[in-house]
Amino acid sequence: MLNSINLSKATYKKNSQNFIWAAGYNIIAIPLAADVLINQGIVVTPAIRAAVMSLSPFIVAVHARLLKVDDITVKDKDV
Repeated sequence: MLNSINLSKATYKKNSQNFIWAAGYNIIAIPLAADVLINQGIVVTPAIRAAVMSLSPFIVAVHARLLKVDDITVKDKDV
């Protein structure tokens, strides 16, 4: 039971971190991909735009994999 609670807390924390990361990343990446900054002289090729937008889900997935289940489980001495 304690393992489930600890896993739930760790998963919630990691999901919150992923949300913050994805929101911040997309605030920067979407204007670049939509060519909104062309008026300021920032021109990005379509290939770079596609690469920038495809990195967001990849980085979030890698960050989610950092959830260490071994560090979350309750050891016998903790009970």
